Amino acid sequence: MKYAVIVTNVLVSAMITHNAASPTVKVVEAIGKGELVPLYNEEIITEYNDVLSRAKFGFLHLSVARLIRTMMDKGIMMERIFSGETFTDVLDAVFYEVALSKEGGSYLVTGNKKHFPKAPIVVTPAEMMEILAK
Repeated sequence: MKYAVIVTNVLVSAMITHNAASPTVKVVEAIGKGELVPLYNEEIITEYNDVLSRAKFGFLHLSVARLIRTMMDKGIMMERIFSGETFTDVLDAVFYEVALSKEGGSYLVTGNKKHFPKAPIVVTPAEMMEILAK
C-alpha cells in the first residue's frame, strides 16, 4: 500500500476519458481497491469539488460526490507542512505540502509535473501505476 496526494487534473482526466486502461482511471481504481491511499486536507477537497463541479465538464453531481466521498472514505486527512517552495500557481502548493506531511513518505500524482518542484515524490499517473506494480 502506498500513499499519495492526487492533483485535481488527474481526477478530471479520469472522469473525462473513455479509455478504461488510462493511467488516470487506474489510479482512481487503485484507490477504490485500497492499493493507493489518498492524502488530503479541507483545501484539497474544496478544490476537487469546485473544479469537478464546473459546468464546462458536464460531470453529474452524483458522480462528483461519489468520487470525492471515495477519496475521503479511503483516504487520510493530513496537515500541510510548509515547503518553502515557490509555485507558479499558489493553489498547487497545498498538494505538494500535504504530500510532504506523511511520515514514511508519500507521492504527489499529477499530469503536470512541471508545476511542481523536481522531486522524487512527484510522479505522473503512469509512474504511480509502475510504482504500485513493483
